[in-house]
This record gives sequence, structure tokens and C-alpha cells, in this order.
Amino acid sequence: MNKYEGNILIIDDDPDVLDSAKMFLDEYFTRIEIIQSPRQIHEILKKQAIDVVLLDMNFQKGANDGKEGKYWLSYIQELCPETVIILMTAFGDISLAVEVMKLGAFDFIQKPWNNSKLLATVSAAHKHRKSRTELSKSRATNKALNEDIGRKHIEMIGKSAPMLRLKEVISKIAPTDANVLILGENGSGKDLIAREIHRCSQRKNENFIRVDLASLPESLFESEIFGHIPGAFTDAKTEKAGRFELASGGTIFLDELANLSLNLQSKLLTVLQNREIYRLGSSKPIPVDIRLICATNQSLLKLVEEGKFRQDLYYRLNTFEITIPPLRDRKEDIPELIHYFLNNYCKKYRKTVPHISGETINKLKQLNWAGNVRELQNAVERACILSENKNLEFQDFFVQDVEPSDLNADITNLDELEKRTILKVLKNNGGNLSKSAQELGIHRNALYRRLEKYGL
Repeated sequence: MNKYEGNILIIDDDPDVLDSAKMFLDEYFTRIEIIQSPRQIHEILKKQAIDVVLLDMNFQKGANDGKEGKYWLSYIQELCPETVIILMTAFGDISLAVEVMKLGAFDFIQKPWNNSKLLATVSAAHKHRKSRTELSKSRATNKALNEDIGRKHIEMIGKSAPMLRLKEVISKIAPTDANVLILGENGSGKDLIAREIHRCSQRKNENFIRVDLASLPESLFESEIFGHIPGAFTDAKTEKAGRFELASGGTIFLDELANLSLNLQSKLLTVLQNREIYRLGSSKPIPVDIRLICATNQSLLKLVEEGKFRQDLYYRLNTFEITIPPLRDRKEDIPELIHYFLNNYCKKYRKTVPHISGETINKLKQLNWAGNVRELQNAVERACILSENKNLEFQDFFVQDVEPSDLNADITNLDELEKRTILKVLKNNGGNLSKSAQELGIHRNALYRRLEKYGL
């Protein structure tokens, strides 16, 4: 017969009880652990995830009040809240049974037990534990997906030659399960391309999980990416499924890959090689079936040469490498992008779509758009919010064109771009904050916050 996939821990000071229970339950569950002293609980639960605990109510000779059982029940609940606990006693005190059930025990078994009753109780507890796990994973998945709400329905806009080539490459790559490395400047649409690959893949009906490595502290990486079990670290009160586990069956997108330290690169490489993860604090492998897409705005080859990125990981990640053209190399797409964003934002803010003259469009096309599509999108949103006219003029977009030579060739960080833009506007307005804020299309208080942020 097929066994239930479950870890059962039996705690009783009587070795005969332990042996008897283990021998019987071994036929039905994949792993049975037995210990005589509850003081070993912490060591056991730290090493592995336990689904169901059968806990004796009394350990001291002659004791029959159940105080020890209630104490260790509370202890296990604090250490591993997801674990389901069944209490055992040789004394059939109904009032005690009701009391421990109120304290959170799943059920109560009197010794000596009937084997059928024991199996039914443990099986029900195991099923309850599985339901808890699935609910917890479902909540974690929903949380991860909810973080992405608002990002999913942006279309790939553009009919320029670079965009047509990009769409053709995606149409060939997407149906495969090959790893993809996306290269491109900040704001060029790496997130959008990753989603488009997933949307056109065989995994389109499964989860797309995005991880921003730039905003993820190294200390939290393993917990967020691989998950953890209760007790893995100080604040780990419950078990948690990591992003790889949540993405299993679908696609995981690791953005800002160049931020990954060499130590974490090694852990990622191991996962990709073995196609399994270990939750933090656990020695139990969990198989994962994922399509991996990564993105960066830096040259990984240069980082490899500098010893900052593992060469073996680089070649495993870039089965296919896609470079997104910057907006300045596909300016013929700007009119379509402007109208697309304008229609969306007017709908969002319940405003009538204003008219934009061909002259205004041509002026916007002449800008360098160092912040790429994201900068254009933000400019259109500002214009939509602030303009009260039926016609949008060039000045309504509050854009400050920055020549590439002003940025230094290696600057792609939008914070640096924003800082330089603010400095330029302040200089043009003689340091007048009100005029500068108006020209930037932001509130004076927002300008104050940015000045404080950049130490200006």
C-alpha cells in the first residue's frame, strides 16, 4: 500500500509504547520518530518539519494531572504553530481531555489504544496539517502575486525595427523552457519582457513570481527565496514557502541579478543544478519545476572578468540572452507610447483625453529620454494629472532633456539621473524652490524630500 507523505513524532517515557506505536504507524506513514524525553523536542523540530506529534500527558512517575503534557503542548505550539498535536494518557479523564482540546490539541487518545482508532486519529491530524500547509502556501502565493498587481496588463508597444526584432526573438524563445537573461538600461522594460515571455510560454496558466534582488537584504535572501521552517531563526514562528517553491510549475523572474553576492550566487547555482531547494533550517529537499528569467542593467561578462560574478552561473543563466533597445534607439515608437499611456491615465484619473499636436509629439521625439520608457510614462502621467487644458503642450510634460554626455557613459541609475536633473533645474531657476518644483512637475514638499534624500 502507498504510505502517507508525513513525519510523525511520538513522545512517551515508556519504550514499549514507543515501539508499539512506531511499528504500527510505520506501515502507513513515511517517517516515524520516537523520543522518550520531551526535552529532546527542540532538537528534533529544529532539524526537520514534523507534521503530527503524539505527546504523552505525564512523564514523572505517579503523575496523572497532565501538567507536563499541557506545558509541552504550549511549548510545541510556540515553537511550531503549524504542527498538529495529539495528546495521550493512560487516564481517561474527560474533563482533562476537554481542557487540552481548548488549549489547542487536535485530539486526545487514551492508552492502551485501539489501533483503528489510533490510525483514524493520526490520519485525520495529518490531513488537517496538510490543509494548513496548503492554506499557508496559498496565502503566501496570493501575497506574492498581489505585490505585482498593476504590472501585469502592460502591452508591448512599438512597431520600430528594433521592437519588431525583439518580438520575433520572444516568439521563438517563449515556448521553450530555456533560461533567459534580459539585458537593458533602467526603465527600458525588462520586467515587461519577462512577463511577455511567460505569457507566451507553455507555463502561462501557472504563477509568475517576481523577485527584486536590489531591494532584498542578503540576510533575508534564503528565507524569502527558499523559505524556512519554524525555529530556523529567532523570529521564524511558522513555516514559510519561498519564492522558488511558490513559482514551481511556472516562472520565477529574478530582477537586478548583478546585486547577488558571490555566496548567494553559489546557492542559486546549486538550486539550478539540482532542481530542488531546502527551506532554511531543514534538511528535507523540495523539488521545484521552474522556468528562470533573470535581468540586469550591468554587464555580467565584465563582472565575471572582475571576479564579482561566477562564470559557471553566468553560462547557466544565459541560454538565451536578450538585449532591450533603449528608447532613444526607437524614437518612432514614442507617439504610440504617449497615446497608450495617456489613454490609460485619463481613464484611471477619470479625465477627458486631451489632444496632442504633431508639433508637441515631434518635440518629445527629439528628447534623449535617458530614463527610457519609464521616464516617458512618468512624464505622461504628470501631464495627465496636472494639465487642465483640452490640448497638451510640450511644457505640460515638465521634462528636462539630459544629454548622454552629461550623464557619463556608465550612469544608468535613475536616482542619479533625478539628482542631476534637480541640480540643473535649480541652477536654471537661481535656486528658487517654488519655480523649480513647478518646472519639475512636483509639489514643493516633494522637492524638499528629494533635496534631503540626495543631500543637496
